[in-house]
Amino acid sequence: MILLRRLLGDVLRRQRQRQGRTLREVSSSARVSLGYLSEVERGQKEASSELLSAICDALDVRMSELMREVSDDLSLAELAESAAASDPVPVPVRPRLNSVSVSSVAGVPTGRVTIKAPAEAVDVVAA
Repeated sequence: MILLRRLLGDVLRRQRQRQGRTLREVSSSARVSLGYLSEVERGQKEASSELLSAICDALDVRMSELMREVSDDLSLAELAESAAASDPVPVPVRPRLNSVSVSSVAGVPTGRVTIKAPAEAVDVVAA
């Protein structure tokens, strides 16, 4: 199951780390306790819209940018979950190849030629 709060926390953490800022710096700027911000980043707490707004302001990131990144991550997570749930793609079976030696074609000598092809794809007619 995909948890939105976990994806949101991951995006917030990435934004903060891209800026090279600590939890302490962002929590102070957002006026949120360090422990609570840490829980939000780890996806353990649901952040209210007011709290998200304060964190976005502290990170100088638009809420729409944050949500767009969360949406992109959600799309990828849904695809991965869908792929994991579906039946595995069958591995194609390689056809067994038979060798056919040809010494002449329509009475003209060819030298010795060996053709390898799937048995069911080649009809050999003796002349």
